[in-house]
Amino acid sequence: MADSQPTSSSPSSVPKPKAPRRRRWPVRLASWAWVGFGLLVILFLVYPFLVSTNFMFLFGKSPSLSDLENPKVEQASELYTSDGVLIGKYFRENRSPVALSQMSPLLIKALIATEDVRFYEHSGIDLQAVIGGAFSSLRGEKRGGSTITQQLAKNLYKIRRQQSRGALGYIPVVSTIVAKTKEWLTAVDLEQRYTKEEILRMYLNTVEYGSSAFGIKVAAKTFFHTSPDSLKPEEAAMLVGVLNNPTAYNPKFHPAAALRRRNVVLDRMGQAGVLPKAEIDRLKATPIVLNYHVEPHIDGPDTYFRSAISQFVDAWCDSTGHDMYRDGLKIYLTIDSRMQAHAEEALHERMKSLQRQFDNFWRNRGSNPWVDEKGQEIPDFILTQMKRTESYKSLANRYRNQPQRLDSALNAKRPMKVFTWKHDDNDTTLVMSPLDSLAYYKHFLQSGMMCMDPFTGQIKAWVGGLDFRFFQYDHVKQGKRQAGSTFKPFVYLTALDNGYSPCDRIRDQRVTIKYVENGQPMEWQPDNVTREYTGINMTLRHAMARSVNSVTAQLTEKVGWENVAKYAHKVGITSPLLPVPSIGLGSAGDVSVYEMVDAYSTFLNNGFRSDPRLVTRIEDRNGNVIQQFDPVQHRAIPAETAWLMTYMLRGGMEEPGGTSQALWDYDLWHNDNQIGGKTGTTSNYSDGWYMGMTKDLMTGVWVGGEDRSIHFVGSQQGEGGRTALPIFGKFMEKVYKDKDLGYTYGHFPKPTVKITKKYTCVSESEPRRRAVAVDTIAADNLLEQMNNGGGVPDSLRR
Repeated sequence: MADSQPTSSSPSSVPKPKAPRRRRWPVRLASWAWVGFGLLVILFLVYPFLVSTNFMFLFGKSPSLSDLENPKVEQASELYTSDGVLIGKYFRENRSPVALSQMSPLLIKALIATEDVRFYEHSGIDLQAVIGGAFSSLRGEKRGGSTITQQLAKNLYKIRRQQSRGALGYIPVVSTIVAKTKEWLTAVDLEQRYTKEEILRMYLNTVEYGSSAFGIKVAAKTFFHTSPDSLKPEEAAMLVGVLNNPTAYNPKFHPAAALRRRNVVLDRMGQAGVLPKAEIDRLKATPIVLNYHVEPHIDGPDTYFRSAISQFVDAWCDSTGHDMYRDGLKIYLTIDSRMQAHAEEALHERMKSLQRQFDNFWRNRGSNPWVDEKGQEIPDFILTQMKRTESYKSLANRYRNQPQRLDSALNAKRPMKVFTWKHDDNDTTLVMSPLDSLAYYKHFLQSGMMCMDPFTGQIKAWVGGLDFRFFQYDHVKQGKRQAGSTFKPFVYLTALDNGYSPCDRIRDQRVTIKYVENGQPMEWQPDNVTREYTGINMTLRHAMARSVNSVTAQLTEKVGWENVAKYAHKVGITSPLLPVPSIGLGSAGDVSVYEMVDAYSTFLNNGFRSDPRLVTRIEDRNGNVIQQFDPVQHRAIPAETAWLMTYMLRGGMEEPGGTSQALWDYDLWHNDNQIGGKTGTTSNYSDGWYMGMTKDLMTGVWVGGEDRSIHFVGSQQGEGGRTALPIFGKFMEKVYKDKDLGYTYGHFPKPTVKITKKYTCVSESEPRRRAVAVDTIAADNLLEQMNNGGGVPDSLRR
């Protein structure tokens, strides 16, 4: 029998009692604590690296080494004239950095005492201030712990902006921690690369002071109209106080808050020993006295050429990747500030006098100056003009189907600041309605003037109107009008370049020009202004000098009106021209002063056409030349033809009865000086022109009403020799008298090539100086027909 198994009652089967379980949680907690502490240490050591490298795009972009060594602060671009005068700026953040030595020492001490009292002791982060700020936050107090260097880091590199955010930047609290870490890291890097003085300089030149003023130079000018080195202690304290909140503490809009904040800064200055307590108490009792002036985003005098400059520089920036509102470019212009002033003065002097004559003329006639071809006032002219304006369209849209309210708005009177010649500052305030205002402005004659160096293309002066504040339309390049007799030289140019000489002759006689239009034979009979013809067999030089219509028309027929248009385009006219028989009388298209100066300059420049230039070079913010704009020239006409055309234009002064003879009345005739030029007047005396040249300069002047229906009614007042020529005469007087400019009297350049054509010939025996000849285009019957009908008749279109 097998052995049986022990029973449960056997002693050996009794189970042993279990040992008590040990409590291991303290050991585990300690282990986890050590692991956590180790991870924190590792994270503390690695975290800055993760932030600075934007690990897995979590933290966003941080400033690179290149950014730190070459911080890109937005800085205004500046415009300088050719004689070194700053005339304007372009900016989004108006900032003009200055050296620390050009800042008041009290400003610097006030900044340190208020914003970072241990500035010279820390290396970018003030741990004492950080800990103090943390405890203040726990107590519910708001106290910043950022150092000046941290604030500079934030301002320079826009650390908290959208482009600097990573994935963690969108999580509340975490985003603040990441941004603060970047500021700390960047501040430490800045302290390693720059001295304390350099950090102060960058900070004061970077921060915003309110009212669109960035940097201490602009802030000092904006609030006190002074420079940073001339700031008084209370002014320096106010500007430092504004930094805490440029909006809330702006003294212009929140004077009480600004005063309290300024006094806090003064107290800090006293605590730091910057000034004695008695002085601090005295300064705290003084009010804030402002000399407030905010610079617009395009600062500088209102000039007509600024638009042309902006267009040019904008296009250049687009092609080169620059930003003229941020990059601190220095843009050097061809404009000479002295010549610009002379041009403005000459134009204003003449236009003020001419306007008085114009007003008296129409007042005596008991009529407004807007008249039809019969000299009758145009009914409802102002209302018709008003309906073309944007303000009318806006009102009409607002009061749609409410004619009474629209009429009421158009006739509602209110005080308006308007242009006037009666005050030296050219403005006054009148109570007017919109219709009154439009009628008031329509009475003014307008003018445009440009002066250019024909050899380099440098534009030396550009006056686009009476006053840019009130008349923004530019009559140099934007405005285009018929050129009248100033277009005649292009006919003579065509002739000289195709076998004719200045001594060739054409008889002044009534002629009939036959041509074909659409297969149909047509006729045109141009008239001289007096309806009289001398019968003289005139040289071409004499005929052009006296601006004889009949000779010009015959010559146009001989050389071909298509060729006249071609040659005008060759030398600089860019506007469309109709190839019609009357092209030589200036009725084939509208042109600008800018084009005419360009074209005439080709004659002086030995047959080379120079592209007109407003900019000579552009530098970066450190003064390094980025691009130089040299003259761009190309041969347009032969040198001999060009010299002969200059000689022909001298005929206006030298030939008997020349239309430039009125220049004898100006102080221009020393050292046997030579001047060439051409007058021009269009039908109904709507436009008066003068193109004047000296051995150094080419100048064009236009005078006329804003609309072609606004004009004089006779040559005694409205001819170009009486409206535009005097502006040229006054201008050249001022230029010659300004010895610093270096322009002297003298002869035109001698020819650079052999002149093969006969040009010295005897004209009809008349005294050299005589009563000013009328510009014969004024009464040409074809022009009257064309202008009255609003364009070129169908009979002349080809």
